[in-house]
Parts: sequence; structure tokens; C-alpha cells
Amino acid sequence: MPHHLMLAAAIYSQLNNHIKDLEIFQGTVFQSIFAVLQRGILITRKTKRKMKFMKIGTKPDTFYTEEATRTVISDIPSDLTIRINNVCFLLHKVPLVPKCGLLQRLYSDSDDSNVVTLDLHDVPGGEDAFELCAKFCYGITINLSAHNFVPAFCAAKFLRMIESIEKGNFVLKLEAFFNSCILEGWKDSIVTLQTTIKLPEWSENLGIIRRCIDSIVEKILTPTAKVSWSYTYTRPGYNKKQHQSVPKDWWTEDISDLDIDLFRCIITAVRSTYIPPPQLIGEALHVYACRWLIDTTKTRLPHSSGSQTEESKEKSRRILESIVSMIPAYRGSVSIGFLLKLLSIANYLGVSPVTKTELIRKAGLQFEEATLNDILFPSQLSTDQHYYDIDLVSAVLGSYLVLWRRQSPAPAENSHYLRSIRKTGNLIDSYLQVVARDVNMPISKLVSVAEALPEFAREGHDVLYKTINIYLKEHPDVSKADKKRLCRMLDCQKLSPEVRSHAVKNERLPLRTVVQVLFFDQESGSRAMTHKPKFTTRARQEQPETGAEAKQESDNKLQHEGMKSRVPETSERDFQKRSEAKTARGESEKGKEMRGGANSSSKVFQRSSR
Repeated sequence: MPHHLMLAAAIYSQLNNHIKDLEIFQGTVFQSIFAVLQRGILITRKTKRKMKFMKIGTKPDTFYTEEATRTVISDIPSDLTIRINNVCFLLHKVPLVPKCGLLQRLYSDSDDSNVVTLDLHDVPGGEDAFELCAKFCYGITINLSAHNFVPAFCAAKFLRMIESIEKGNFVLKLEAFFNSCILEGWKDSIVTLQTTIKLPEWSENLGIIRRCIDSIVEKILTPTAKVSWSYTYTRPGYNKKQHQSVPKDWWTEDISDLDIDLFRCIITAVRSTYIPPPQLIGEALHVYACRWLIDTTKTRLPHSSGSQTEESKEKSRRILESIVSMIPAYRGSVSIGFLLKLLSIANYLGVSPVTKTELIRKAGLQFEEATLNDILFPSQLSTDQHYYDIDLVSAVLGSYLVLWRRQSPAPAENSHYLRSIRKTGNLIDSYLQVVARDVNMPISKLVSVAEALPEFAREGHDVLYKTINIYLKEHPDVSKADKKRLCRMLDCQKLSPEVRSHAVKNERLPLRTVVQVLFFDQESGSRAMTHKPKFTTRARQEQPETGAEAKQESDNKLQHEGMKSRVPETSERDFQKRSEAKTARGESEKGKEMRGGANSSSKVFQRSSR
């Protein structure tokens, strides 16, 4: 027991024993003395971060329990029986009745028999709290702390152990301990607040909840330079040696021990001051979610129908919905990774559609900030055979695109919006490459996500081609119709020469796609030869183009625009005849190159026909 508190208790005891009639002295001098002692206790609190306790009484514990009966060892037979729930206390009138106003009233209403039996089934805190009060009446040593203060205080109030009944009664001592130690401490206030969940109505009516919250919020708002931090972080990867100064979120882990309703009260009170930035509130929500919600982003979880599991799920649903409702409206107050994790947990728990819609909307606002690791998590729906939760990504992507189209002007006119959509396009293409390896991934879902992006979201289609190739490799039994559907979203003009060279030789691709790739590869070679620089004199370079040359260039442009993103209608036989005819003429270097292209196409047709 702290020295100052022991001294205060001793002085208080002496004052009550010797000057009970001096009300003025008790009301002025004693309060001054006790205030000085309280300041001494505060100094002790600042130098030591341990939780406080108070020891009252000097006699040894003479209570003993035998089955459902608790008795005090004494030579005097018991003349007062208190029944609480299924426990029976065999006590004595003399120590208890003078200090308990309720027992005085009940005792006066009872008969004059030697042994009085009273039922106190509704005493707050039950038999354990009543035993603390009874031990105080007997003078038996009891230890009070933040863990047992609430039931002891509520029971003492219930029994009316107040000053008007007897000076120096239990309620006054408990109030002094509450004001000088619990409210002045950090962990003490949190632990006391947490214990109020067992007696919510009594705690609310007696002001315990409100005063604890006020004390906690006041300390949270204290500048970090004035905070004596106890280095209680237990987060993975945290190294206190690297943090000599107090971090701004020093309080978030401690309050995460609270029940969700009490936690909400703390966060609401802190936010109402507009002092901490939204990111700090978001960090507190993140810490609380990690403390109480299951992580669904690592592996698929079993769906059990047991009553205990359902009860746990219901509690988790309430926590998640409360966390979502507390997320600040300020964009960036929480990370996109945290929002997506909450969304994955929401799918597993089966939260309300309103909560899921709100999470999808918030995640869509920040989707361009996501990384590949943020969106790679397993599906928690029992109906999904595939591993990755592509439906979740599709929903968030759809929300992002709705907001993007609503806010952005023409992409070419604003580089910020163009960079945003292309960054998202790169993310989705990288994601599709990974999920394409899932042997149970339906082709319809893959195509749906790939086609959701607008055309200008991809500068090139090389990554999209690799995704298609991976999917066809991992799914060798794909039908021809599905192959065509998969390859239809590929724009061969946006393929690099290296990828086109690979595609021409790719036996997994449909013949129509190979012909299209070969055609645009030849068109690209033709354009390269047409625009090949010539060694001419300066006068030759300055001559205007002839009508034939201008017409040829115009025809080339029209032909290029007409064939863009369209599979040629030329049949295999016509394509081979035209290639052989151009080869036979051999009139120009361009004809020689076309001969090589025709030979290649002939080989492709022969290979495909096998």
C-alpha cells in the first residue's frame, strides 16, 4: 500500500475515533489534510506506472467457505443469516447492522427472534461483492483495486454504507480511492471502465462510466511531451528501443481491451474534440479490429454451424459494424488494405448489406492506392470453389470506376485521372495473372474483371496476353468457345513485337487469334518499311510528295484504321493465295518481306490443322 495512502487512512481513522462530534473540523481541516495527501499520491503516480490498490482493515481473514455456506470463525454464535442467490452467510448483527442502513431497516421490520434471516438476492455484484462489504464491517483486511472497485462500490451503495449511517463508512473510503487513484491513473481507469459491463445500470447511475471516460479522454488529449509512457506495446515487429519518444498512438492498444460499446464511447468523445487527426482515429480502429476480429486474409476458414460459433460470429458482426460506422469520412483516415480486410471479414461473418455497401464505397474511393498484396486474399463464401475472392475485387473495382467516371473529364485532358486509371489497370492486370493460375477460377469471372476496365486503362496488352496464356495453360480443357471469348478482349495492335512473335507460335491460342496477330505483325512490318529513312540529297527531301505517294499513304492509313481491333475476314485459302501471289511477283523489297510472312502463315495454318 502506498505510504501516503496508509497515512491518510490512519489520520482518517484517528479523526473518526476521537473527534466525531467536531463536524466543522471534519469538514474543513480534514479535507485540507487529505487534499495534501492526495497530491502526494499524485506524485507517486507520476513516478510509478503500476496500478494502484488500497488495503483496508487489520484483522486476519476469518471467513471460510463450506459448500454453499460462508461463515466467520468466532466464539459467538451467528445471529444473522444473509441469503444471496445460492449462498448463505452466517454472520453477526453487531458488526454489520450499525454500518448498513439497509440492514437496519430490514432488521427493524423482522421479528424479534434470536436469529434473523434476510434475503438480498438483488445485491449488485452478488455474493462476492457482499463479502467485501461484510469483511469491512468486521475489520478484516481487504485489498481494493480497479478490478474489484465497481462491485464493491455498487454493493456498498446498495447496503447504504454511507456517512449518515456511521462516520468513516465504506462508501467514503471507496470514493476517496476512486478519485485519488483510479481516475488519476491510466490503466486503472481503463480496467475500472471495463468492469462496469457487469453492472452497467448501477455504474451509469453512480457516474462511474462517465467519470472514467472523462479521465481516459483527458489523458488521450494530453500532448505527447507530457505523457509518461510505459512502453506496453505488444504489436508484432515493434521495438521499443527505436522509439525513445512517445508515439502519438501510444493509447490505442490499451483502450482496445474495452468492450465495443465502451470503446465507441471513448472514440466518440475523442472525435468530438477535433484535436486528434483522422488518421489517429483510424489507427485506433485498426488496432481494435486486429484485437477482436478474425483475420480472413491468410487462409480460408471453415463454416461451422455450432451454437458457440454462431454466438461468436454474432459478437464479431456487432464489432465490425460498429467499427465501420466509426471510420472518419476523411479520405485516407484508414488504409485501403484495412478497408479490404474488413470487407473480407464481412463476407465471412455475413454482415448486413448496408455495412458491405458502405465498405465497398469507402474502398472504391481509395482503390488506386491498393497494392497486389492488398487484394490477394481467399474467398470466404462456402459456395465458391475457387480460392481467390475475385467477386470482392470486382465489386470494389466497379465502385471505383463509377466514382472515376463521375469525377473525371476526358482522360486526355487531365493527366491525374489518366494516371489513376492506368495505375488501377496495371494493378488489375497483375491480379489477373495470379488468379489465372487458380484451376477452379471460372472464365466468366476472369473476363468480367478484365473487360470492366476502359480501353485507355491499358497502354499495352502484353500483361493481358500473359494472363490469357497462363489461364489456357492451367485449364487445358477449355472449350473452343471459351477460348474465343477469352481472346476476344485482346487487342493485337497493343502487343509488343516480342509478344506477337510468341503468340504466332502459341499452340494454345485459337487459329483466329493467331491469324489476327500475324496480320497485324505484317502490317507493322509494312509500315516500318514504308517509313524507312532513305539516303537522299537535301533537295530531294524538300520535294513535295507526288500524287501517287500521297494516295498510297492515305490508303495505308485508311486500311490501318479499318483493320484496327478487328479480326480479318480473309479465309485461310484466300489468305494463302494472296500471300503466294505477292511472293511470285517479287517486284519490290516489300514483296520479299510479304513472301516471308506468307510462308509463316502457311506454317501456322498447317500446324493448326493438325
